[in-house]
Amino acid sequence: MSIRPPDPPRLTDRFLAFADQQLNLLGRGRSFLHLGIYLSQTSDGGQPPLVLVRQASGSERALPSADTDPELRLPSRQRRWYPLQDGDLILGALRADLAPAQSWDAEIDQTLRDCAAAISHGLGRDLECLQLRQALDDQQNQLQTLIHQLRNPLSALRTYAQLLLRRLEDSSEHRPLVEGMLSEQNQLNRYINALDNIGQPVLAGQQQPVSPLMLPPGSTVGRATLQDLLTPLIERARAMATLQGRPWQGPDTWPSWASERKGDGATAEIVANLLENAFRYSPAGCPIGLTLLPDGLVVWDGGPPIDPDERDSIFEKGTRGRRGEELPGTGLGLALARQLAQANGGDLQLHVQPSRLQAQLPAEGNAFQLSWPEPAAEG
Repeated sequence: MSIRPPDPPRLTDRFLAFADQQLNLLGRGRSFLHLGIYLSQTSDGGQPPLVLVRQASGSERALPSADTDPELRLPSRQRRWYPLQDGDLILGALRADLAPAQSWDAEIDQTLRDCAAAISHGLGRDLECLQLRQALDDQQNQLQTLIHQLRNPLSALRTYAQLLLRRLEDSSEHRPLVEGMLSEQNQLNRYINALDNIGQPVLAGQQQPVSPLMLPPGSTVGRATLQDLLTPLIERARAMATLQGRPWQGPDTWPSWASERKGDGATAEIVANLLENAFRYSPAGCPIGLTLLPDGLVVWDGGPPIDPDERDSIFEKGTRGRRGEELPGTGLGLALARQLAQANGGDLQLHVQPSRLQAQLPAEGNAFQLSWPEPAAEG
């Protein structure tokens, strides 16, 4: 019969069910007095104790841990131990006590060795799973702590910006700058709220909607046009170019589709990623711009063209070009941008001769063209 010992070490229910199954299979048609699975536990010194985690016994006696079992102090020909081993690491032991009238033979010994090997493999994977789960829990706790610590200084910055805005006249040339600061702070709050939702449990039967996270500041998706969504990004890029001392070329006029086409967060997120990449990876002083096309838009720079052997791989997750190896980054920006474009029926392509897209653009450089499908005709 199977007897569960009290307070077993922490293991998954899946492994414990597997262990019970293995012990019950061993006991079928064989006369074992006791079968037990012991797990090595850490200790302050000396030999690590073997704690019983599962047993199948022909008696009602629940086995204690190996170091407190009085029967183990006496030698017995009816008892054998089989190590539970994962590589060079000893995880525990399988104990088998034959009934007094039984004797050991090669078949029983080999069966127990095979069982110990199966339990060893399952136990090793189970412990790896538990370690990974603990590491993920630790990371989640660190993330939640960081999010909490970020909210206070961001709230203080917002308060300072609001006070500064009240002191400025409506006609002040500095109002757009302070309003931009407030919009960026709202964007940071959206990022933090999105991070705060990562790892939160989802109730059974519920589905979390998948939507872009990096929406531009200042606009409400759903009511906004593409011009509404892109304008804050263009203003941000113009300010960044001024700080870096490089030429910037944005759209002088907006085509009709910019004010007619309904905005979506995906397009704004794509453009945000493309602009960030252009400012981060293009050489200092080279021009950067955003140009509107009849069927899309292009974010370009006038730097050296990306090497031919990297022009496809830069769209893969975790891949970064050689010129960005020394800079901080994750290699996700372009991969995410293309994925969002294709998920919405469009595409994102690299051109190293921007002037072929529009004559006013540089003859050489890197132009990322975002195109989208024609809107469906109304019936």
